[in-house]
Amino acid sequence: MSMPFYVAPEQLMKDRADYARKGIARGRALIGAVWQGGIVIVAENPSRSLHKLSEIYDRIAFGGVGKYNEFDQLRVAGIRHADLKGYAYAREDVDARSLANLYAQYLGAVFTHEMKPLEVEILVAELGNGHRESQLFQILYDGTVMDEREFAVLGGDADAIAERFREHYDANGPREQLLRSARDALSGQRPPIGADDLEVVVLEDRGERRCFRRLDVDEVRRALGDGSAGEHV
Repeated sequence: MSMPFYVAPEQLMKDRADYARKGIARGRALIGAVWQGGIVIVAENPSRSLHKLSEIYDRIAFGGVGKYNEFDQLRVAGIRHADLKGYAYAREDVDARSLANLYAQYLGAVFTHEMKPLEVEILVAELGNGHRESQLFQILYDGTVMDEREFAVLGGDADAIAERFREHYDANGPREQLLRSARDALSGQRPPIGADDLEVVVLEDRGERRCFRRLDVDEVRRALGDGSAGEHV
């Protein structure tokens, strides 16, 4: 009788983590930052049809890096959860913290019990109001939740991008300056990324219930002063 194949639990967890990190690192990065007028999220994304950034609820946005089909399923699940909770209770009861915890439980369960972990990292951002501050929650592939106060970087060479962005981050400056700082941090040693290859959304209070707004290419180009024209994602 042959002996069953055995792998030590710590080695199994390490292999899964390495596998997930490699997949996420191949994805193009995004930066979410708190700013005096709200929250700005900037992602490198040359696709016009596959969005990495989207609206979850009135004051909540979602961002994902890694495998598109995996984080898009999580996006849809988050929208359904928020809609049901807002309908059953009140719209004010839908918040980023509970949504981040839900994502963390699911990602943690997949990482622990499934053969292949999800190759994704998720950002859940909520614009503050009179009762609570703006919040950024970064959820890792293994379900770890990181509560960021100023900004969060997901995907790519996240540590290097975060260092470059930190040097020029100014929450009290104009939005155009923040966008340029994010573009430069994402570009690194490469030529500056053009407006056509950036996806930018803002959460800002405009006196309406919904605070999410996607900037079109012309708006991004003007903000960057960019005169140029224009599967892991």
